[in-house]
Amino acid sequence: MKDISRRHHGALSALYGRHRQRLKAMIDSVVHEETETDDVLQESLLQIWNEADHYSPKAGKPLGWMVTIARRRAIDRLRRRQAYSRARERYGQALLQRPRNARREAYDPFILNDLRGFLKKAMRALPPSQCEAVELAFFKGLSHSEIAAATHAPLGTVKTRLELGLRKLTYALRPFRHKV
Repeated sequence: MKDISRRHHGALSALYGRHRQRLKAMIDSVVHEETETDDVLQESLLQIWNEADHYSPKAGKPLGWMVTIARRRAIDRLRRRQAYSRARERYGQALLQRPRNARREAYDPFILNDLRGFLKKAMRALPPSQCEAVELAFFKGLSHSEIAAATHAPLGTVKTRLELGLRKLTYALRPFRHKV
């Protein structure tokens, strides 16, 4: 831990080699999904690297401290996933309960056609890497891991590109929120 707090990269590699399997098994017991397990392990190691100088041998052994960090990260990931699932469910129920309006529905094809054109224009305004990630995810249906493999980019980079691209598209599409 002293070497990690002194920013010796070899110490982090050694720690990873020695404890990867234990940490990964503990994280997987919480999140139950391999790609998320790998993400949480990476986040945990980054936190360990950044907070190594906060570790105190008086509080316990290094492995116990690392397991606590990884467990907290895994629980946070699980809670975020569950919150997202509940929000998606509520949105679906709200759509089903929404009153139908025949007059509004008559204009929907026109509005949707305008929206398609506007979306194409907004997509062209994105940086190429973000545009490619959004197209692969939403028009080709590829998962984050599949996009990473197809573009030869790290998984974290793919996720960042998608997030940034979607934020920009969401912002660009704000005028349509009131019409649809």
